[in-house]
Amino acid sequence: MSTPASDTFDNVQEQDDKEQESDRSRMSFLEHLDEFRRRLLYSVYALAATCAVTFYYWEPIYRYLAHYLKAQGGTLMFSQPMAGFMFSLKTSALLGVIIASPFIFTQLWLFIAPGLYAKEKRVVVPFVFFSTLLFVAGAYFAHAVGFPAMAQFFASYGTDDIAYMPQLDVIFSLYVKVVLGMGVAFQLPMLVFFLARFGMVTAGFLLRKFKYAVLIIVIAAAIATPSGDPVTLAVFSAPMLALYVVSIAVAWVFGKRQKKEDD
Repeated sequence: MSTPASDTFDNVQEQDDKEQESDRSRMSFLEHLDEFRRRLLYSVYALAATCAVTFYYWEPIYRYLAHYLKAQGGTLMFSQPMAGFMFSLKTSALLGVIIASPFIFTQLWLFIAPGLYAKEKRVVVPFVFFSTLLFVAGAYFAHAVGFPAMAQFFASYGTDDIAYMPQLDVIFSLYVKVVLGMGVAFQLPMLVFFLARFGMVTAGFLLRKFKYAVLIIVIAAAIATPSGDPVTLAVFSAPMLALYVVSIAVAWVFGKRQKKEDD
């Protein structure tokens, strides 16, 4: 069953396919390594530029995140002389990564683009836009929902006899892992988009493996959230399951379909 979106991607003439085949770049292994080095270097430049800006505004960022972490329960503390200074650098660097994400995704696209057909290269703008949107959405979900649920669960073990006083560097390291981890995990629809376009997965395959996907997602959530309580598992698993359903729709709409033998 075809859709308007799939017709847009798939209804091309055989002559166009032959012309697009010639548009694919043929690069040697060393050329791929050199291209990877170039794109990585440009990404580092972009990250350095955004971090230079966030480092300049380190104080409001520092105060905001310190207040945010404190609001999750307990009393923040640090025992090493450099801990507070390193916290200011790391908070600015984390924000720099998020701000630089559109440019980083652009460099990622430019790295994989030589292996694509001409018609597939035209989706560069949607790729960068949706990759950035999903990354920021995942980071925001972790910041607003996921991490508070986990941190408050840990803080709930504090009593009148046991004071909960998390180390600043430890709790922030956990925060960074959750934020960046969810940002990467939210890229699932984009990953499925490319796998579907190359014919490596189909909507039917993803639908048939749904029960296994649920199991893997729950296990991954349990690993990412050491608390392991049902509420935290549900908080982290629910968006991933929703993204998996979205990925099935993406594979159905944009997946590569086998042509009939008489076409």
